[in-house]
Amino acid sequence: MRLVRFLARGKPAWGIVNGDELAELDGDFFTPFKTLKAGHVFSQVKLLPPCNPSKVVAVGLNYRDHAHELGLAIPEEPVIFLKPTTTIIGPGESIICPRTSSRVDYEAELGVVVKDRTRNIGPEEAPDHILGYTCANDVTARDLQKKGGQWTRAKSFDTFCPVGPWIETDLDPGDLLIQSYLNGERRQSSRTSQLIFNVHELVSFISGIMTLEPGDLIITGTPAGIGPMKPGDEIEVRIEGLGSLKNPVSAEC
Repeated sequence: MRLVRFLARGKPAWGIVNGDELAELDGDFFTPFKTLKAGHVFSQVKLLPPCNPSKVVAVGLNYRDHAHELGLAIPEEPVIFLKPTTTIIGPGESIICPRTSSRVDYEAELGVVVKDRTRNIGPEEAPDHILGYTCANDVTARDLQKKGGQWTRAKSFDTFCPVGPWIETDLDPGDLLIQSYLNGERRQSSRTSQLIFNVHELVSFISGIMTLEPGDLIITGTPAGIGPMKPGDEIEVRIEGLGSLKNPVSAEC
């Protein structure tokens, strides 16, 4: 099942995609689903980020090839950090390159959307607390990341977390093709089977540190092939079974 957030009558709404149709829900994804009579043509609605989290928990250095390309050791436990919710944008919205950075990179990632309040669970319990999966882009000001020594500044500019186009609830995250395309040219290509810490391990680990709330977003790391974007570019994240997330790149005004 594909779940989307979209604009209906000028306000955010929630819905289920069924081919070319979109059935609007009475409520959100975290209460029992009840569809409204109102239906929409999917191609004619403006999609919003598919989740509205209280926090974005990101994972660094979680593909072996990415750690190698950065010359860093394989971590012994997950490396996590937070991105503010003001980084989140939806499909088709512009990634804004800040004036203070000379290099802004793309990072294709699998996103995990939390279903309910979750705390201190084991990996075997994680599937029961996952609503579904989405495409994400952990945009990074690479020069500022190297300059600062820690990642908050480099990862936290507005628009630095594109997410979408929907949440897929019926998906096995264990071995999915994940790719990025810059202006139609493939730049990253790997499989989620190459994750150092898999999705269920990550949800368990994070829930032992902080309470996860319904709609929270976990982005699970990026494979090798990261690189810069510039204003005028278009970056696309493709994940098997999830589709495509495209965003143009613009300069800060």
